[in-house]
Parts: sequence; C-alpha cells; structure tokens
Amino acid sequence: MENQEAFTAIATSLRCLSMDMVQSANSGHPGLPMGMADVMAVLYGKYLKHDPSDPKWCDRDRFVLSAGHGSSLLYALLHLSGYDLPLSELRRFRQLHSATAGHPEYGHTVGVETTTGPLAAGFATAVGMAIAEANLAKRFNQGEERIVDHKTYVVMGDGCMMEGLSGEAASLAGHLKLGKLIAIYDSNQITIEGKTDLAFSENVAMRFASYGWQVIEIDGHDYDAIDGAFAQANTQQDGDKPLLIIAKTIIGKGAATKAGSHKIHGAPLGQEEIIATRKALGVPEGVDFYVDPRAIQWMQARRNAIDHLRGAYQNQLLHWQRQHPDLNKAWEAIHTESYSYLASEHWEQLFNEGDKVATRVASGRILQEVARRVPALMGGSADLAPSNNTAIADWPVGFSADHREAKMLHFGVREHAMASITNGLALHGGFKVFCATFLVFSDYMRAAMRLAALMHLPVVYVLTHDSIYVGEDGPTHQPIEQIESLRLIPNMEVLRPADAQESAWAWQWALTQKERPVVLALSRQDLPVLPKPHGWQEGMAKGGYVAFEPKVHPQVVVLATGSEVSLAVAVAEKMSIGVRVVSVSSRRLLEQNVPHYRHLVGDGLPVISVEAGVRGGWASLAHAGAISIERFGASGKAGEVAVDVGLTADALMTLIQEVAK
Repeated sequence: MENQEAFTAIATSLRCLSMDMVQSANSGHPGLPMGMADVMAVLYGKYLKHDPSDPKWCDRDRFVLSAGHGSSLLYALLHLSGYDLPLSELRRFRQLHSATAGHPEYGHTVGVETTTGPLAAGFATAVGMAIAEANLAKRFNQGEERIVDHKTYVVMGDGCMMEGLSGEAASLAGHLKLGKLIAIYDSNQITIEGKTDLAFSENVAMRFASYGWQVIEIDGHDYDAIDGAFAQANTQQDGDKPLLIIAKTIIGKGAATKAGSHKIHGAPLGQEEIIATRKALGVPEGVDFYVDPRAIQWMQARRNAIDHLRGAYQNQLLHWQRQHPDLNKAWEAIHTESYSYLASEHWEQLFNEGDKVATRVASGRILQEVARRVPALMGGSADLAPSNNTAIADWPVGFSADHREAKMLHFGVREHAMASITNGLALHGGFKVFCATFLVFSDYMRAAMRLAALMHLPVVYVLTHDSIYVGEDGPTHQPIEQIESLRLIPNMEVLRPADAQESAWAWQWALTQKERPVVLALSRQDLPVLPKPHGWQEGMAKGGYVAFEPKVHPQVVVLATGSEVSLAVAVAEKMSIGVRVVSVSSRRLLEQNVPHYRHLVGDGLPVISVEAGVRGGWASLAHAGAISIERFGASGKAGEVAVDVGLTADALMTLIQEVAK
C-alpha cells in the first residue's frame, strides 16, 4: 500500500487522542479505539465519502460506530477529518454538556449518524440506512445520473456479535442483498470479563455466510490487507451480498504493556502506561493529545479531494433537476415536507356515529389514505400485517432484492430488528416511517423505541391487540403493563383511540410530529363510534375531551382511554347520578396541559380512571380511585376474561357510587 507513513501517522494520532481522552476523563474505553486505529485510518483517510463542511450532505457515506463504547475513536476521527469538533471538546471527553459524550449521541455531536449505546443497536440501525439508500436509488436515479449512490459502514465489536439483535438484522440484510452495507468486525477476542472464549466460541464467518453475506478475514494491523478489503468494499453494488470484514486486531494496540489484555477494555491506561506508550509510539515526550503533523497534512489533502467530489455531485444534481423536474419535485417533497397539511384532512368522516369498528381496522383504512398522500411513507409489520391491518392495497409488492422501489417492508418475525431498522430509515432522511406488531411484543422493541425517543425520531408504531380483549390467546398475548411502560419513556407519545374517528385523528396527529415517536395502541375488538362534541379534535390535541356530559350536574368524573371509553359512557348513561366521561387521547398531553385538565374535570369533583391495564401513573390525574388490572390475564373468550379480571360495567358502577358518597 502506498503512503503507509501517512496512515501510520493518522493511526498514531488516533491512538494518542483516544488514550488521552480516556485518561483525562478518568473514564472510558481505550481498548477498541487503539486496536481499530489502523483500520479507521484507512477508511477515513482514503475511502469514506463525507464532507465535514456539509455534515448533512444527502449522498454521504454513512458511518456508524455500533460498538459505541469506543466513542473516543469516533471523536478523534471527526476532529482529524475537519468537523466542527475542536480539540477543546476532546479534552472535555465524558464531561457534562460536552460535545464528546460517553457514547455517541445523534443531534448532540456533529458527524454522529445515530445514538449508539446498547450493543448491536447501531448495526441494526445501519441496516435501515442501507435499505433507505437502495430504495431511493431505485426511485430517483436515472441511468448514469446517480444522485443516490453511497455506502453504509458500521463497526461492530464482539459484544455486538453476541447480542441477538445482530443476528436478526444480519439475517434480514443478507436476505435483502444489501450489497452497499459494509460491516467491520473488530475481532479482538476480549470483553470486560476476559477472553471471549469464556462465553463465545461460534464461527462468525460461517454464521454470516449462512445469512447470505460475503466475508473477508484480514489482519487489522496490516495496511495492505486493510486497503485491499476496503478496495473490494468500494466496488460493492446494490444487489450484491452485504460484506463483513473480520479484522483480527489486538485490543489496545500500541499500549506499552497492556495491549491484548482485558484490563485495557474499559479503563484508563494510567499515567505510567501513557508515558511508556508515547515512548513506544515515538511521540514527543510530555505532549498530550498529540496529533502528528503528517496526519494533519494528509487529512487536509483528503478534505480537498472531498471538496472536488462534492462539487462534482452538486453539478450532477443540478443537471438531474433540470432534466427531471417531476422527479425533482418528489425529491424535494420527501426531504422538506412537514406534513402539516394532513391536520386539515377529514378522515374521521370515513366513519359514522354508531358504526362498530375495531380501531386496528379503522387504522388500516386510514393507512390506505396516508399511503396515497404521503410519498415518503415506508414501513411494515413483523409478519403480522393481516392482523395489524397494515397491508396497503396500493403497495402489492414488498421491498426486496428484485423490487427496490417498493415501500412495504416485510420484517419477518424480528421485532427488535424492525424497530432499529425503522430508526435507520428515519435517520437516513427521505422517509416517514412506521412499523407494526402486537402491543405485547413491544417489549422486544423497547430498546430501539427508547433510542427513537432519545433521538427525537418521528417514528409511528402501530401496536394492535391492546388489551385482555385479545381473549383466547391468553396472558402471554394480553398486554397488562405495556401501555404504562411505554408512557414512562420520555418523549414517547402514547395514543389509545376510543373509536374509529379518534383513530383517524391519531394518525393525522402522529404524522405531523417532527421530534417525537408516537405509539398508536389499537383494539382487536369492534368498538362503537361515539357521538362527538363540537371541537373534539382540539381537545384531543390537548390530551382529551368530554365524551359524555350528563343532563344533571356531574358528581364524578371518569377518565377513560381506548376501549374503556365506550364502557364508561354506557355506564354513565345508565346511572341516576351525574357522571362525566373524558376520553383521554394521551395522558402525557393531559398532564402537560394543566388548564385544559382542570376545565375537563371541574372544581372539587372526585376523579377516577378506567383502563384495561395497570393503574400506574393514572393516580396523578385520577386521585379518587381506578378500575385497572393488576394481574396477568387468562385464556378464554374476551368477555369472560374481562369478568375474570374485574373489568366490568358493574365494577365501574360500584366504584362511581362509592366515590360519589
């Protein structure tokens, strides 16, 4: 390989910056950064297509550090590459409000493509990014005019390989033949507890080959081998097998005495080892955060080459825009549309008062309208589309190796990968995304959903079969605590519509959100479309509205959600005392809109809640009592299960009478 001296200088600089960041913070993981410095020097120094002066360039290669504990390596790379990440921020590694957090955070640090913390989450997210590239390339490229043509690189560690999520995501990526996805496995055979053979002895190469990947094994410190692997990766095209580069590395490579030991995985080297390591690396004595001048010179030349590449792309894009105005209009729409116009749609008029419609069915009907009006829509289900009602009539073909233009995703039975891949689509840009499964299986998705909330990604989760009314499938499929647990996630909005019209509103509201994911919790069973007061939609946007107002002065207020709203209304209509029923669209919205809440419940009235799940946080709004379920369900007919768990009209009526006294 030519210019090995320059790449050695870059790698040495990466090692010095990484070990000094960790040492100055007295916290962090120097092992991976030092071990992967040679590989990353070649990737960033020669192959990665990105522009530090325009970090959001739509046709940049995406780089994801799935092994996010090695964040000091990424920060060092971004600094050397010329991103707005000065040395002063590297010196503040892991300090409060610095740009160099313990794990990479999207939206917090320039050049970071996704928040990576839980191992393998970044890898699965990268699969979503690769799907996005393949879909957009098929839809917008015209012959040799390739305005979408980039790769997705992701670095994995041994921990990523052990997490089951990597298997889900790798299996789907191989099936889809995402040839422009390149995973680099830092195979140093060390984890926190010691050598990986304590718990990990599988043949990773054979495993990925069985998934349909191409596999290359290299010495991660041999520049010729590294260059050869990336040269091959550079030829990868859509439709090829995705590529796994297994880089055999020494953890903490370059450290004077600790290289190769698990002791360097997640602890500072210590001052004596730092001094000895600088000497071994040939770094000037007493210089911390050292950057070799030859590395600076090379990376500046690399930026100049990228400037030329970026300019050529801009010229190509301008020519494409002039030649294909209709395509350009669609291109601009998917990248800039706010979807605010959807708020004025009247999809609730598709349903009439008195109709009996399961909210999952209503959601499915609305989704057909969404697909016609939102060209950026893409998503799918974890092998449950017929049950989730997420099959779209206008999308008869699913995304595959043969149908890259298709926007329906068949995730298979892979809920965790599905949620992570959806994050990748949202992060890539150009998509309004949704995914679907049964509510109870959101437990498998929770880590990825939490990351979506943390990153402010407007993903829509269609979670059906939302209560014990699932019936005969039994307690394993009857959610009890799931709705409440999702409400606990900061920045995650949970909507549980009471009927078909509320479902229409919920979809419209969810699609207009820009910085928060939204859960649509939907019923399996039919629910009556209730009469609505004027302006009910405005109330929904604030957390709820009065679904039933008694003819006499109310003595009790019932807060209900989902299928329990119609139950509460039916009870209120029969009672001799006045009962006001509030349909709560979102408990969090209602908690945030205090004046609206006070307007709904009045002054001094006892307030109770009713929901087919644990009471949890309802006590903050409904102080007088609750009808809830504090045990697991049972297998049986839905109505019989409701009686068994105490979710009945009689139970609600009794509670109302008690609090009215």
